[in-house]
Amino acid sequence: KSTQIKMLAEHLRAAGQTVEVMREPGGTEVGEEIRHLLQHAKAGHTITPETELLLFAASRAQIVREKVRPLLASGVFVILDRFLDSTSVYQGIARGLPAPSVQAINAFAVGGTLPHLTVLLDLDTETAWQRIHATGRELDRMESQPREFYEKVRQGYLALARAEPERIAVVDAGRAPEIVHADILKLVETRRHAL
Repeated sequence: KSTQIKMLAEHLRAAGQTVEVMREPGGTEVGEEIRHLLQHAKAGHTITPETELLLFAASRAQIVREKVRPLLASGVFVILDRFLDSTSVYQGIARGLPAPSVQAINAFAVGGTLPHLTVLLDLDTETAWQRIHATGRELDRMESQPREFYEKVRQGYLALARAEPERIAVVDAGRAPEIVHADILKLVETRRHAL
């Protein structure tokens, strides 16, 4: 994700577009505190799935109102590293929380602010697992989940893409970064011209 986000942002900036890249959870002072709690804080290891869902939603509500809406209103191209689909999949499908509750909380958090395009970088679970562990860095709480969890996550994302093909585009992330980037550029340009 990081490589593709960087390549897309650089391309858009070179074309004269003002671009803001943010991450979720995070992107605001409040969001970064929540991110730390969710990923690294010792207290985070006892978080229940319900609490996890609400913390992600709190961070999302903050970034939408504090950053995303004002930026979009001023003509900035906003790239978010993760957004509401992550919660639908991680907390809803992989953690087993009821889909109607997750959807209602997501809807409340974003307040109607939805992406024009969501790019789903698809990679088989084994390769993704190897890439995560090849970094050599200490894994956070979410990255430390077992392979089975990640297979649920992958299947959840693919199911969402099938349910919302007008918004979610699946891109094969197992290919060379330049090829993946070219596919993403086509998707972005097609969507921008359609708006």
